[in-house]
Amino acid sequence: MADPCDFLECYLVGGAVRDALLNKAAGDRDWVVIGASPEDMLERGFRAVGKDFPVFLHPVSGEEYALARRERKTGPGYTGFATETGSDVTLEEDLSRRDLTVNAMAQDPDGGLIDPFGGAEDLNNGILRHVSDAFVEDPLRVLRVARFAARYAGRGFAVAPETVDLMRRISASGELASLVPERVWQETCRALGEADPSEFIRVLQRCDALDIIFPEIAALQGVLQNVEHHPEGDAFVHTLMVLDIATKISQEKAVRFAALVHDLGKAKTPQNEWPRHIKHEHRGVTIVNALCDRLRVPSDYRELAVLVTREHLLMHRLAELRPETVLKLLNRLDGFRRPERLDSFLTACRADAAGRGDGTLGDYPQKPLLEKYFAAAKAVDLSDLADSPQDGRARKKIVEERRLDAISEIHQNRQAVC
Repeated sequence: MADPCDFLECYLVGGAVRDALLNKAAGDRDWVVIGASPEDMLERGFRAVGKDFPVFLHPVSGEEYALARRERKTGPGYTGFATETGSDVTLEEDLSRRDLTVNAMAQDPDGGLIDPFGGAEDLNNGILRHVSDAFVEDPLRVLRVARFAARYAGRGFAVAPETVDLMRRISASGELASLVPERVWQETCRALGEADPSEFIRVLQRCDALDIIFPEIAALQGVLQNVEHHPEGDAFVHTLMVLDIATKISQEKAVRFAALVHDLGKAKTPQNEWPRHIKHEHRGVTIVNALCDRLRVPSDYRELAVLVTREHLLMHRLAELRPETVLKLLNRLDGFRRPERLDSFLTACRADAAGRGDGTLGDYPQKPLLEKYFAAAKAVDLSDLADSPQDGRARKKIVEERRLDAISEIHQNRQAVC
């Protein structure tokens, strides 16, 4: 059977080429086809999937093949582009519309590198640099570059100063306001899964985009904290430290998001009350919910973020709490129905406790203590209630009483040891 790509001029492009030069395992592979028409592709068995421009799926591999195209700015925002395909569009023209030089390389069928914009050199030097001044035409690139910075910061990569300047131009232009919430969250969520998500925030700060995209986080800058408990600096510094530690101890993006937003309430503390932030956790819940509404954050991310924001201070004081308060905390965490979320909550709280001073990740005794309380409460015998004639409210009261007794026993044993 003939290969559908026979007699087509096809080039591997983008991330697969970049990752190969970094000796990273390739993920999805994308291809560009030069000199072909949509009819040529369909006749060879490719399946059309692109809505805005011709993209096709290979009939065997399922990989994406896009016809080479030019782009022309026609309106505001990241959707304000007209695309043009045709047999006269060259590979270099197609590569020139890409965001960064490291993403604007191609590989020919013989494995030869095609690199018209110096992407390989920038890759070797650890530089994230724009391809051309047309970079400013797409405001989404601010978020994309910040995300790539989060991916490669650990390798020593940095955004080129001249690229930061163009990102500032985008921020000043007002075009960031055209980004729909779903795209902002999509890029943010991807950044949370990168190796250094705090670099995503730092790059947005550096290019004046943080105030526009995440004003709630930007507002933490300069918010003083009690130096006895937070010698590391202001609430913004603390937040990024907590995010860094959450990244070290958890691959779960929801935990990292909770770490990022857990102290937003500190920005609403009246300055005459600084450096104390009494009830900032309650103010923070309102802010987190508003942020999640604005960006249409999925419910599992929102729920964990709200729990960590509201309960992290209480969790840090767990050893002082009465059994009744411990049981109420477990119920608010919905731990008996969703034990996996309890673990996520504890991980985020551990990151918060460590995100101060020099950021040393020490023991967090509150975690095994709450786990011990939870295990005891969960293990109580409820088998006799299955056939009980009592109504649901009465049965629930009995369950609560037995769980409280189990927690109280552990609490009393701890008090006796102390």
